[in-house]
Amino acid sequence: MTSNYRKNNTKNPIAKFFLNNFYTVLLSELKILKPISVLDVGCGEGFTLNKLQQAKIGKKLEGIEYIDDAITLGNKLHPTLVIKKGDIYKLPYKANSFDVVVCTEVLEHLDDPGKALMELKRVTKKYVVLSVPNEPLFTIQRILRGMNVLKLGAHPEHLQHWSAGAFKQFVKKYLRIVSDTTPLPWTLVIAEK
Repeated sequence: MTSNYRKNNTKNPIAKFFLNNFYTVLLSELKILKPISVLDVGCGEGFTLNKLQQAKIGKKLEGIEYIDDAITLGNKLHPTLVIKKGDIYKLPYKANSFDVVVCTEVLEHLDDPGKALMELKRVTKKYVVLSVPNEPLFTIQRILRGMNVLKLGAHPEHLQHWSAGAFKQFVKKYLRIVSDTTPLPWTLVIAEK
């Protein structure tokens, strides 16, 4: 099972509280944008896309995922969703293909998040919605939940570590920030071309 699957199926009440709060904020922000088409890049098993579908946000919803097991499981869990194999650095779409491109909990896993962000910018018509762990709060809450205590709460798959301010500075190099919020322990940014 992927870490995304485990996160979305946790039994830990604290983790569930944080995740539910994150989805509430994300869906609220996306409703304001009123997209017709949404691409979720790094969609995992499709949990975010499923939430968008349930909230009736967007008519055309697609997901791109790199991990084969996540795609297979996503297609079983959410058979009405479109989840395709793809690479964030070379998305299989023409420029300006989607009203909104969503990329949550992905950039911190990448060697070259700037290159990925340029590709997200290429395929959106207007908006890019991004979230990453808000450091050091993310690590602190992991310690409090007893996760990776010997490694001081560090997530073993994270290559990038941004505070909310540092992440906004990173995004500003590529896009114009429309809004930002911190549904703990994450940073959520809405940006446009």
